[in-house]
Amino acid sequence: MERIHDIYRDKDERVRDFKEVERLLPAEAIREQTARCRDCGQPFCHAYGCPLGNLVPDQNRAVADGDDRRAYDLLSVNSDFPEFTSRICPALCEASCVHQLDEESVMVRQSEKHIIETAFRNGWVVPRPPAAENGKSVAVVGAGPSGLSAAVTLRRKGFKVTVYEKRADIGGLLRYGIPCFKLDKSIIARRRAILEAEGIEFVTGIDVGTDVSAAYLAKSHDALVLAIGTPAARDLKIPGRHLPGIHLALELLEGQNRFLTGEIPEPPISAKDKNVLVIGGGDTGSDCVGTAIRQGAKSVTQIEIMPRPPDERSESTPWPQWPYMLRTSSSHKEGCTRRWNLNSLRFLGNDRVTGVEVERVVWTQSPEGRPLKFAAATDSKEIIPADLVLLAMGFTGVPTDHPIVAQLGIAQTPRTALVGDPARNIFCVGDCASGASLVVRALASGKDIPLD
Repeated sequence: MERIHDIYRDKDERVRDFKEVERLLPAEAIREQTARCRDCGQPFCHAYGCPLGNLVPDQNRAVADGDDRRAYDLLSVNSDFPEFTSRICPALCEASCVHQLDEESVMVRQSEKHIIETAFRNGWVVPRPPAAENGKSVAVVGAGPSGLSAAVTLRRKGFKVTVYEKRADIGGLLRYGIPCFKLDKSIIARRRAILEAEGIEFVTGIDVGTDVSAAYLAKSHDALVLAIGTPAARDLKIPGRHLPGIHLALELLEGQNRFLTGEIPEPPISAKDKNVLVIGGGDTGSDCVGTAIRQGAKSVTQIEIMPRPPDERSESTPWPQWPYMLRTSSSHKEGCTRRWNLNSLRFLGNDRVTGVEVERVVWTQSPEGRPLKFAAATDSKEIIPADLVLLAMGFTGVPTDHPIVAQLGIAQTPRTALVGDPARNIFCVGDCASGASLVVRALASGKDIPLD
């Protein structure tokens, strides 16, 4: 049995809307796929690959046997939000699957989606309030993945949990960063109803540090959990940055999501009939590509300063490590020119941006093929025309002048991650503690708070 590759809706259909691009595979197809998960002796997918420690072989075996209820019970042992990870996780578990040694890995993420959506349809997903209250309260600052995970974990231990979120609704980047075509926001609303039924209180539209002091919350509760993510996006400070038409990626992504969910009457940025240039080759850049295409862009080009990754797993990342290799998203397949080894030198234009001058770079690589450092190639400058430029180059941490830092007097690492103070029952989870990473790692971080 070969792995299924056709997991998306038809391209010509999906680019005309913002509905989820992945189709829900038939149950019989999922059962056949999970049957590929044989007893491998040492399940690296569970012990090495998954930050949550999901019981992948066991839940796959249950699905293959047709026992979806048991599969859901097994999935629920370690995963509180499988409806999120089954849609947006890159599936670290699959990269460490034993099948990777000689063939394609077992399909895990789509199996997880089958399990959780079957559970919701059958009414198995119900509120799980604590067996008893412990009389203590916790304030969680930030309703992104790590904040939600921390809230669920502590609530089930008996804490009264209040989650403070500066935006209008919960979800963090799940709601305001990841496009609807990857994660429909009704999925978040569905989970919120369950969390509230468990007794978790959400206070939205409150910016902790500005509207209310973080020090006040620390004094008003038995513990404080900071889950504020990495709010500082990496900018590109080159000549011409002031020109209209140059935006950080989240300005486009958040605006489109807020429009689609009815928070605002129209998107603040539109790619319609524009030549769009996305600077940054990661997932956020890919999300910009898909959004621009759906908005009606004339053309979309994505550039990256790093070299093109190899088509197959690099020797620098042997199994069971997460492989360094080329990844092509559903958005890339919808119509995008991708280029590598390009360093941006300056933005061009008068009243608004008209293009970017770039220069080709040559990388020195390690014996295993990993890029180490680059130098400019001679006579390689060129101009890429662009009416809209989107900067998708990642995030740099928590600004040192963030009000929460001063109000609590907490330390930061050299890379500006926050350092908790367990002696004062102040804990930091997710990206604000580790640096920008994956949703699944943020969820795992939120579960790891030493409070009882």
